[in-house]
Amino acid sequence: MDMRNPLSRVRGLGAAKEGVSHWWAQRVTAVALVPLTLWFVTSLVMLAGANYVTMVEWVSQPWVSVLLILFIVATFHHAQLGLQVVIEDYVSAEGMKIASLLLVKFAAILFAAAAVLAVLQITLGGRP
Repeated sequence: MDMRNPLSRVRGLGAAKEGVSHWWAQRVTAVALVPLTLWFVTSLVMLAGANYVTMVEWVSQPWVSVLLILFIVATFHHAQLGLQVVIEDYVSAEGMKIASLLLVKFAAILFAAAAVLAVLQITLGGRP
């Protein structure tokens, strides 16, 4: 017997009231990563063998910088969401689960921020 009211069944919200938004965020980042990854891999293949100066000039282009930052943010957010699901599903000890979730979230933010900062430094003419 389902104790939920019809409105909650239609909205698809479970007991935690956040499952659908997490699922959507993971799907949106996955869809965004398809063209971004294709662009990134294609660009790297075309720049194969390029020297340092050529790479800096490429990254310094405004549209390239924007796409790189979008790629970085989407990649780390998608990875963090995926690892969160794995940890929630397979780590049973509550303390270890919380510590692992915090570590994954912190690492994703730290690495994404470092990568975005590197792109911005190159783009704005600072020290690469």
